[in-house]
Amino acid sequence: MDPVVVRLKVNFKTLEEFRRFREYGLEELSMYEDLQANMIENDADSPFYGVYEDGRLVARMSLYPVSARFDRYFTPPRDHLELWKLEVLPGYKGKGYGRALVQHAQSFGLPIKTNVRCGAHEFFTKLGFYPVKYNPERDHGQNPYLWLPPEEPRPASS
Repeated sequence: MDPVVVRLKVNFKTLEEFRRFREYGLEELSMYEDLQANMIENDADSPFYGVYEDGRLVARMSLYPVSARFDRYFTPPRDHLELWKLEVLPGYKGKGYGRALVQHAQSFGLPIKTNVRCGAHEFFTKLGFYPVKYNPERDHGQNPYLWLPPEEPRPASS
């Protein structure tokens, strides 16, 4: 059965589930503080998505809309999504959960920008992402990869 991606609620139950990721996951991918900030701001439109297995949150990501006026990656500038902090807990990798989350993001039909880390270059490349030329003023030590919907041609100088 294919993993089911759900939009996570901004509430104390999700905060507790994120605490488990903080205990078992990678510190640089922690979204605990991000969720707390959304709770304080009473952000009804949660940017968090996840996959559950047997009632336990085992994979998650955050997905933020970015307006074309703030775009620094696409030419011409356009609205796009920024995929942040995709993480699958140890013991649950290789089950298609990460792929399901990325494909869910792609289903919105908007270009996507992400920062690839933790040796996930091959994972994102298999899903149609490509690296962009590093720009120290723009990228600040990050490793940006982009994805374009199939109907949009990939730029020649990426």
